[in-house]
Amino acid sequence: MRTIWLTGAEWLAVLRIGLGLWWLESWRHKDKKGWLRRGTGIAWAADVAAKHRWSFVQGGFGAVVAPRPRVMAYVVVYAELAIGLGLTAGLLTPIALAGGLALNLLYLVLMIHDWAEQGQNAMMALISLVALLAMSWQTWSLDRVWELFL
Repeated sequence: MRTIWLTGAEWLAVLRIGLGLWWLESWRHKDKKGWLRRGTGIAWAADVAAKHRWSFVQGGFGAVVAPRPRVMAYVVVYAELAIGLGLTAGLLTPIALAGGLALNLLYLVLMIHDWAEQGQNAMMALISLVALLAMSWQTWSLDRVWELFL
């Protein structure tokens, strides 16, 4: 593979780190008091799910999220932080990539009517898939230093 300036593996690391920073920014700008104390994030998602055109979204949300809104708020908020840290540092990278891919696909399906969110989540999911299949943790990662997942 011919590349400019960096090697192919290094460009994949740049992509992975950039995705991690994107997740960290998502976590940083999230109103954590609203999400964790007042339940605003889950309440908003419940409203979106209730109006969703696909009944499996309504049913899935009702079965998994609605019975435990506080726990799910913590799961979402801290999953975004863990994914961001994992990808940026390259620690447990395949797990962070798979988790990020799953979360982006869930967001994509839940917010299928929101074009801006669709674009962001589709691109983040695509980057996660490419970074996962290309084993982007081989360069500039703690996984590489500690010889994990090689």
